[in-house]
Amino acid sequence: MSDILLLDWAIMAISLFNTILLTWLGLTVVFNADRRDWGVWIGTIGLLLGAVFFVSHTAFVGLGLNQLTWRNMIFWWTGGLAPAIMLPYAWYIIMLWYAGFWNVPRPSWHKRQNTWLALVTATLILGLIALVTGVLLLAIPSRTLDPLRIFIRYSIGGIPLLAVGYSIYVILCIGLSLTVLRQPVASRRMMGLVARRRAQPWLASAALAMLVVSLLVTGVMLWIVQDSRQRTFLEIYIEAKLTIAILDLLISSIVAVVIVLLGRAVVSYEVFTGKTLPRGGLKRQWRQAVMLAAGYGIVIGGTIAIQLRPLYSLLLTAMLMTFFFAMVSWRTFAERERYIAHLRPFVASNRLLEQLIAQSDPQEVDFITPFYALCADVLDARVAYLAALGPMAPLVGPPISYPSSAQPLPSLANITNRFTGAENEMFSLDADEFGAAIWAIPLWSERGLSGVLLLGEKSDQGLYTQEEIEIARVISERLIDTHASAEMSRRLMEIQRQRLAQSQIIDQKTRRVLHDDILPDIQAALIALSGETGKGNGKFPKETTNQALTLMTEAHKQISDLLHDMPTTTAPEVARLGFITAFQRIVENDFATVFDTVHWEISPEAEAAAKTLPTLTAEVVFYAVREVVRNAAKHGRGGKGERPLTLKITMQYTDQLAITITDDGVGLGNSETTGSGQGLALHSTMMAVVGGEVVVDTAVHQFTCVTLNVPLTPAPASANTA
Repeated sequence: MSDILLLDWAIMAISLFNTILLTWLGLTVVFNADRRDWGVWIGTIGLLLGAVFFVSHTAFVGLGLNQLTWRNMIFWWTGGLAPAIMLPYAWYIIMLWYAGFWNVPRPSWHKRQNTWLALVTATLILGLIALVTGVLLLAIPSRTLDPLRIFIRYSIGGIPLLAVGYSIYVILCIGLSLTVLRQPVASRRMMGLVARRRAQPWLASAALAMLVVSLLVTGVMLWIVQDSRQRTFLEIYIEAKLTIAILDLLISSIVAVVIVLLGRAVVSYEVFTGKTLPRGGLKRQWRQAVMLAAGYGIVIGGTIAIQLRPLYSLLLTAMLMTFFFAMVSWRTFAERERYIAHLRPFVASNRLLEQLIAQSDPQEVDFITPFYALCADVLDARVAYLAALGPMAPLVGPPISYPSSAQPLPSLANITNRFTGAENEMFSLDADEFGAAIWAIPLWSERGLSGVLLLGEKSDQGLYTQEEIEIARVISERLIDTHASAEMSRRLMEIQRQRLAQSQIIDQKTRRVLHDDILPDIQAALIALSGETGKGNGKFPKETTNQALTLMTEAHKQISDLLHDMPTTTAPEVARLGFITAFQRIVENDFATVFDTVHWEISPEAEAAAKTLPTLTAEVVFYAVREVVRNAAKHGRGGKGERPLTLKITMQYTDQLAITITDDGVGLGNSETTGSGQGLALHSTMMAVVGGEVVVDTAVHQFTCVTLNVPLTPAPASANTA
């Protein structure tokens, strides 16, 4: 000790600070590693070796050389020198592993670093042998070992060879690690290369700080070696106690900076754990560990510096641990409340049932606000897009963008081909191509791929944490599922209301026509006939007969028209004939004279797959294809009867049954008799109910192509990924 209270206090506080943080980092790396391969274990051992070194350093500072016995001094010197020798090598090995030195294929700098690695490894082995030999010589004070002592103390130019070798060894390890950090290879883990690039400044700064420490240690060693020619080491320590204490404080402080920089890289970018994404919880725990280490070091370091009784130090330690435990509990509950507040917009009721019953505007069912809350409050993203894919797409509609002024998205077909269904899957995008979005996150349901969430950079230029991505994935899947369910319910309710209104109108029309038109005609005809019959001649005049026939004919026509206007309830015999046969029969019977030519292309696989369709699914698909053919027949010519019209129907099967109906008509939206589109909307909704989808493609005055994708088994109606 330097006998200066504040200086001794600072040295002890920083030593305890370094000990706690290195221990925490070492255990955190191994406990949180995605795969505990040898590189993770080397990193853990290196961090724990650093903790062991500062345990020895704390013992030396707290006890002082004057109070140590010979055996204690040998023990603590060994405990301090062994980590001091191995730590530079461990740092170099960790940086090689982190930069991809052992990856396949080998990096371009592998051969060059391989030579240096062999040299540094040989130097480490020699240093450890020298340490073991020195400990044995100190523990066994025998004259027979004097030749070995002379060999160990061999000098070059008056400087011991061991001091020169250690200095060169440390500078080599740190300098080579800096060169390795400049050119890391691509990482095999997702987002690994981005994490390496962003962690590189922190690791490089830590390596530079370690290089400064190495130079300082080398200078101190050379000074002590030069001074030891005139006096013993103990005399040097006693006479230069203040200088040694200041140098100790300086070097320990720089090492503390190295630990903080390394810890920031570990918790912010998961550089050693191998996790796909950093975790916000780990960063919060790191901040708490730094606060604990600083507080504990200051308080306990002060008790050691003023030589407080051990009982008081123990009581202070107990109080301090209790205080920090209470602080951690408080912050944990505060973080929980903050997350609940952020998630409140996503669990609030949309009052969908009330709006459906009240016939409110469907746009009042707000899905924009929860998505904006997700992007702004939870993710802090600059740009985001939520797009539905698969059977959900026709129900959800176009992608939602944040902010509203974001660029429109291109086709997402190239993105969907890259999804594999792996857990926590996400991959990078070209920001210029996808409206500043740089990450794509697939969204899944029990039916398969339901959508994709595209994210731009965070506002603070940081990386998304694992918790943020998991929350975003779950919320986005729920938004798509809820939006699709709401739209499906809205369509069905709207169609049901229209059918009820049509039924009421038809019923009222039937009553009115029967009462006002048909019954008076029949009554007039009966009166005319009965009047002639009453004359008793048995013959009806021609005029009376013609009048009665006219009235009866008109009544018949009106009844026929009424029956024609009523909605048909006759179901096709799909279950008896099979889907394909029933479809072919209705096209031949009802639309044979409408199209000039009808081409059928049905693969054997599709024919076999169609036979396995459940009855409900087959009937839904039948009504849908009938509606598509009916629309083509009604609107394909665009009001021009002389225009040729050809229909082509193909059925293929890969992982699902694909029915494609193509006509060479005027295209959608070009016919003067275009309807409201309610029929196609209804059947798209019913297809979504059974897990299928309807995809429409059209070109003006060229063609209309409608593809119906049908799963072999119906999806559960209650599928919910949230």
